[in-house]
Amino acid sequence: MIYKYYIYLLFGSILFSVSNRVNAQEVNAVVFNDSIRNGNVQVFDVRTAGEYNTGHLSNALQADYTKKEEFMERVKYLDKDKTVYIYCLSGGRSAKAASWMRGNGFKKVIELEGGINAWKQAGEPVEGTADVKQMEVDAFRADIGKGEVLVDVGAEWCPPCRKMAPVLEAYLSEHKTVRLLKVDGGRDQDVMQSIKVTSLPTFILYKDGREVWRKQGVYEQL
Repeated sequence: MIYKYYIYLLFGSILFSVSNRVNAQEVNAVVFNDSIRNGNVQVFDVRTAGEYNTGHLSNALQADYTKKEEFMERVKYLDKDKTVYIYCLSGGRSAKAASWMRGNGFKKVIELEGGINAWKQAGEPVEGTADVKQMEVDAFRADIGKGEVLVDVGAEWCPPCRKMAPVLEAYLSEHKTVRLLKVDGGRDQDVMQSIKVTSLPTFILYKDGREVWRKQGVYEQL
């Protein structure tokens, strides 16, 4: 009887695993590249920001799957009706993220087989590998020292940051005296630590070096 129980348990686990991946679709690096180059799609990198900055696919958005709060916040700004091409380092994290996305309303999620490791081995191109120097904290302090300065802590690969782009543009067009200073959320870690910013996007308005207001996340207006 106990033996039969374990057989049923094992069989159930196998069925669950198969059903959980029934809608999964993986393609190799060449097909993946052709698809994202020729289609109106979203490219989603679920590695860490540090990994992203060692090289990423063109126009890729980023959210760290291992940071659940960050992932859940950023994934909601993707279009569920538009195909998502997803990848990580070797395929493990992207498989889990894709499975969650399919179970939560995303119509089509395509995984990169073997992750960016396989992509590089196939000789496909990556961007963002240049060793760009961080913004220095002293330089940042000097830059916000005079007048009204709006600091935008964000990144091109951050979905909610992109969502805020037209809002930011509208704010600056209405406030001609305000100067914009961008802080890269994936690179300028020293500056972020000095102004206590831990999530993207964050907007801080300074007047003569003094912080007067701060907003974090997505808003209809600043």
